[in-house]
Amino acid sequence: MLRRLYPDQPDSFAFTPANLAWATAQITKFPQGREASAVIPLLWRAQEQEGWLTRPAIEYVADMLGMAHIRALEVATFYFMFQLQPVGSVAHIQVCGTTTCMICGAEDLISVCRDKIADKAHQLSPDGKFSWEEVEGLGACSNAPMVQIGKDFYEDLTAEKFAWILDELAAGRVPAPGPQNGRVGCEPLGGPKVLTEGNETDPTNASVAIAEARGDTIRRIDGSEVPILAPWKDRGGRPHVTEPVTRERPASPAAASAKTDEPARPGSRPASLDAPRDGTADDLKRIKGIGPKLEELCHKLGYYHLDQIAAWTPDEVSWVDENLEGFRGRVTRDDWVGQAKILAGGGETEFSERVEDGDVY
Repeated sequence: MLRRLYPDQPDSFAFTPANLAWATAQITKFPQGREASAVIPLLWRAQEQEGWLTRPAIEYVADMLGMAHIRALEVATFYFMFQLQPVGSVAHIQVCGTTTCMICGAEDLISVCRDKIADKAHQLSPDGKFSWEEVEGLGACSNAPMVQIGKDFYEDLTAEKFAWILDELAAGRVPAPGPQNGRVGCEPLGGPKVLTEGNETDPTNASVAIAEARGDTIRRIDGSEVPILAPWKDRGGRPHVTEPVTRERPASPAAASAKTDEPARPGSRPASLDAPRDGTADDLKRIKGIGPKLEELCHKLGYYHLDQIAAWTPDEVSWVDENLEGFRGRVTRDDWVGQAKILAGGGETEFSERVEDGDVY
């Protein structure tokens, strides 16, 4: 399915102070140079704050993690958990339409959505309170048919029961999630058949009871949760985070480091050249992890030869890792220095041999 950004976008996005504290705490879970690994939880938090994922929110998260905007856009458009258009202010209904649910009556639930919300998926109801879509594989096959509303499953549904749930939500009341036919979990319809002695069925569902006690059903995450820190990463008392920026991105990493308003980059810059020696650069693509784009970027930074890369110290590697715009952490991840030492000394790696044989382009 082709997923596009909604045509009518807000002008800007910013995390609330509570959500920003949560987001920066998440980033501390990852080593320096790997902040982009937090992109999914941060995009999710942005969606929870706004209800759907806007382009300014995607770009804000990308800037916060030091990622190229297109990389965050790729994530947001790939995963169907991200809503790229406005959703209902009260609830967005996800109807499971996979085989078990379809056999057991999912089409009847979709008919209720069309009748009470909107004729087509992803359209808002006339009052703006609801939206719906059909999804696949929510994993409650033994309790089919079912829908997911917010964080909760409503299972063992009939069209009539589902219509009642929507009416209750519209009236500001939240029906108890879980099975709607008297079952507690996913035990057989006629009751448990094994391990019954001295283990009478509890008439309550513990997870439902906890959700109701917290008010954590259709309510979106609001940032009031205690931030989850990573105590094993000592970063001087603060996460290593690049604050989101609103200025235009610099044309190149070299220009970025020259700007006075840019945060200081870690490490020290390795010695560079204005041009390749004798006018001919080494084929840096023989290093696993360097493609045409990264080779071009290395040239812009003044690195044309294998022996230059082979001589980088750990401190200099840190600088290069931070200045590979859109490719942070690649030097360390693929051990460019180790590979370059072998190649500069006249040896070959398994990857460089494949390049020589034409197996890698």
